[in-house]
Amino acid sequence: MTDGPRYGGRPGVPEPAGPPGSPPGPLPDSPDSPGPPGPPGPPGSSTAPPSGPDPAADAAAAEVRDAVARQLAGAVRRLQHTVERMRAEEGTRALVDLATGMLAERLTVSPTEAAARLAALAQETGVPVAALAADIVGRAAEAPTRDDRPAPPGPGATAPPAPARALAAVPDLAGAVEAVLRQGAAPLGAHAVLVWQRLPGGSLALAAQAGLPPAEAEAWCRVPPGVDTPARQAVTDGEDRWPDAPPPPGPAAGPAAGPAAGGTAEGPAVGGTAGGTASSRAVLPLLADGRRLGALEVLWPGPAPALGPPQRRRLRALADLCATLLGHPEPPVPPDRDADLLDGLLDPALLLEPVLRDGRVVDFTVLRSNRLFQDPLGRPRSGLDGTSLLETYPMACATGLLAPLLRAHETGEPRTGDRLRLVFQGSGIAVPAVLRIAVAPLGPRLLLSWQRDTEQPGESAQTDLLRQAQRLARVAGFEERAGSGRILWNEGLSELFGLPPESVVPLARLARHAHPDDGPAVRRLVDTVQHRLRTASAVFRLVRPDGTQRYTRVVAEPVLDEDGRLDTVRGAYHDVSAQHWTEVALGATRARLADSEQETAEREQLALRLQQAILPAVPRPLGVPGLRAAVRYRPAAKRDRVGGDWYDVMVLPDRQVLLAVGDVAGHGIGAATGMVALRHALRGLAVTGAGPGRLLEWANTVALREPEQVTATAVCVLLRPDDGSLRWARAGHLPPIRLAPGGAEVLPLPHGVLLGALADAEYEEYTAGLVPGDVLLLYTDGLVERRDRPVEESVDQLIRAAGPPGPDLERYLDLLLELSPADTDDDTCLVAVRIEPSAPAEGARPEG
Repeated sequence: MTDGPRYGGRPGVPEPAGPPGSPPGPLPDSPDSPGPPGPPGPPGSSTAPPSGPDPAADAAAAEVRDAVARQLAGAVRRLQHTVERMRAEEGTRALVDLATGMLAERLTVSPTEAAARLAALAQETGVPVAALAADIVGRAAEAPTRDDRPAPPGPGATAPPAPARALAAVPDLAGAVEAVLRQGAAPLGAHAVLVWQRLPGGSLALAAQAGLPPAEAEAWCRVPPGVDTPARQAVTDGEDRWPDAPPPPGPAAGPAAGPAAGGTAEGPAVGGTAGGTASSRAVLPLLADGRRLGALEVLWPGPAPALGPPQRRRLRALADLCATLLGHPEPPVPPDRDADLLDGLLDPALLLEPVLRDGRVVDFTVLRSNRLFQDPLGRPRSGLDGTSLLETYPMACATGLLAPLLRAHETGEPRTGDRLRLVFQGSGIAVPAVLRIAVAPLGPRLLLSWQRDTEQPGESAQTDLLRQAQRLARVAGFEERAGSGRILWNEGLSELFGLPPESVVPLARLARHAHPDDGPAVRRLVDTVQHRLRTASAVFRLVRPDGTQRYTRVVAEPVLDEDGRLDTVRGAYHDVSAQHWTEVALGATRARLADSEQETAEREQLALRLQQAILPAVPRPLGVPGLRAAVRYRPAAKRDRVGGDWYDVMVLPDRQVLLAVGDVAGHGIGAATGMVALRHALRGLAVTGAGPGRLLEWANTVALREPEQVTATAVCVLLRPDDGSLRWARAGHLPPIRLAPGGAEVLPLPHGVLLGALADAEYEEYTAGLVPGDVLLLYTDGLVERRDRPVEESVDQLIRAAGPPGPDLERYLDLLLELSPADTDDDTCLVAVRIEPSAPAEGARPEG
């Protein structure tokens, strides 16, 4: 087909064509053209030209033809100008988009704000936006030539594969990739640009591409999770991969898209080769709002040129532009769906929203918590909604909670089975916990679920109870292997020493953390345990890194192997600062009173009189027929230390008899004051007719309300002399003993924690019975406590050594005190009651 005439055109400018891909056709008519001449009519018709020449008619026809030609030439020029303007605008728009993306990356603002700043800067400087964009991008704002234009899709063109069409939800993504290839990659010698999008589950999809043959694009429309391509590696580690960079450590990348130079796209090329020169590539992760959305891959048919910092910044800006288009806002999640999803979970869970700053996640906001969630620090759920995770759980985030959340948000992959040892700290208390957590991305948000990790079923409650008791008593244990040096610290020791959670202090280096004046005592303890192989204890001033001091008592015992050599050292640290300052105050008082021997004797007499005033002798007889009682109180070896042991025997208005013994922790005026408060509170409450469990609950409330921190053990018994039935409850105390003619029996242990330990403590009641001749014995731990054996062994040894009570209870209690195996020099209280044979019992022992 020959070329037609070019009316008014420029040399080398082709005819304007029709729609892209259509064959060339006639020029369009001008709007004011009279139209093309019609087909010639049949011979003899009225429209046939005259047979003879007509000069006037010929001149008029020539004039008409000239007019039509001028009009058509004007139309062609207008169409050419329109096409050139559209081509120029296309190139200018691509440059402006690239410059906008670079500004957004450099200024860390949104693309909309970057476009507004580019327009404002152009207006202020008087430079056209296209020229300013070209200066920013680093290349001249030239109009694209014919070779720069993408080829119009012809009959052999293939549409993007179906997965790519579905993922390219942003209308300009495909055009942006074309612009990236034309304006940014092609000038560097690249022949193809690919944009990969990460899918839920770990797959990669080819969201858009430019420069790949259709068959190659179709073959790489989707990459399963198991194929380790360069794009997947970039998405996984979030690092830029440049052609001249050495390969990253670890397994080499697997198959990759893109044939080698001179090869054919018969299928995927392994490693980017197809029998020709090896291709090279640059792979940049696409990041948006702290998430890895996919990767931008730029392919060269052969070795890539040297990419300096300007070229790398340009490609990084192009990647940011593609990430902005790929990470378009997702539809908001309805609040009702959040609530239904959270409340439908079977584990405690939190819904978190990331807090971004400069494009990075710096915190998470707690949006909601489900009904099963319980705050480790006991705060209400409603108070957590809308709070900052770092401010709510600062220590837990510092000990490992924040890392898996950031990883799940960044990669978009769920995490399950992470086992973390965390510390929840707030309001002056620290609660350690071992949790198994699961994190799942929920759109731009995260779903955090956790469970406490327990070794055996049913162990959680006992473990929590033990931790509460250790926390309240400020006690923590340790174990140190002599051979391997392995050290195991109980939760709370790091807080006591003021060290990071994972830090430990060997026993041999303990003196470095002690006050210089207390160093010799600590070294003697270490020598006694490690070389003399004997249990030892010491009280020293523990100096923390911040300069504060804690008065600490350490007890350590050696564990020997079969050959008698040291295998392990076990022990415990007890923060006795409060008790120390109390005793310091008492010591100062004693120092002021110790001017003479007479003053010392008077002080001892005063302490004894105070004990006698607090614990008056039980009147004999009790006034209850058939019931006999005896009591003993043995003060500690140091009589000037007022102890906290107490007892009570009282006949109530309903003829029941109240029997009680107890032991307040510590010594001194504080212990005595707490003992007086508990003893008199129990006496006053007993007249209400309440059971022993309820009486201990009230006594626990009294202990919690005391100005000084009071903790105490106690056992409370209500005995009916007429039938011998009794009910009892205990608060961490040793159980009563029933002494019958046939032998002794330790009564069962009802559940009950220390008085003053928990605000909502409950105390279980048990029942039993006495028959004539039976003796019920109540006692404190000063009777049987030893440092080298369990209390149960000491009780069994003492009862067997003492034998049956006999008819004289007073003599029997004296015998128990004489045979006592205790070595702690603690106060001791004893209460014994017996149903005399003359009591009106029915002869049958009530069932317990």
